Amino acid sequence: MDFYLKTHNAPRNRLSFSAPVKLFHWITVLLLIIQFTIGWLMPDVHKDTKPIGLISLHVSIGSLIVLVVLIRLAWRLTHPTPPEPSALPPLLQAVARATHWLLYALLVAFPLMGWANASSRGWQVSLFGLVPLPPLSPTGSVLGHEMGDMHQVFAWVLLVAVGLHISAALFHHFIIKDDTLRRMLPRRR
Repeated sequence: MDFYLKTHNAPRNRLSFSAPVKLFHWITVLLLIIQFTIGWLMPDVHKDTKPIGLISLHVSIGSLIVLVVLIRLAWRLTHPTPPEPSALPPLLQAVARATHWLLYALLVAFPLMGWANASSRGWQVSLFGLVPLPPLSPTGSVLGHEMGDMHQVFAWVLLVAVGLHISAALFHHFIIKDDTLRRMLPRRR
């Protein structure tokens, strides 16, 4: 592996991500684990399904994910990220950047599709029943219903993207042996 040889002996960069970035990252991870678990456990949503129980919780957590990711994006755009810990070839650097931005896009678009679908069903979307959110599509909207279908497809797209992200972090840690993974872990300075 040519890039392995180039980076294996590169000086190790000990710069870690800031505490807020780590916090946003791990909150997002936790919310996604909870959200996908609920998504698999909750009953199928049909035309006459009411937003109660796990369905209501799924909608609220999806809304919370949008909020956390938007705050995370605002932070990312206003605070520089530390330099990469290894000298990857430009193509792999571009792939890494593109993958991160794809994850951000999916983490916003995916819940918004669910929100639009809930709105088209006439459901009041809110953050845990405390903060009502505006509808993203009118009740009975065909587009809102189609967003629900896309929401199911995007669940798999997001899982694949997250799997690639995790695989890349493990590849950096075990094959390239740089600090990419360690710098996102808690208590790393």
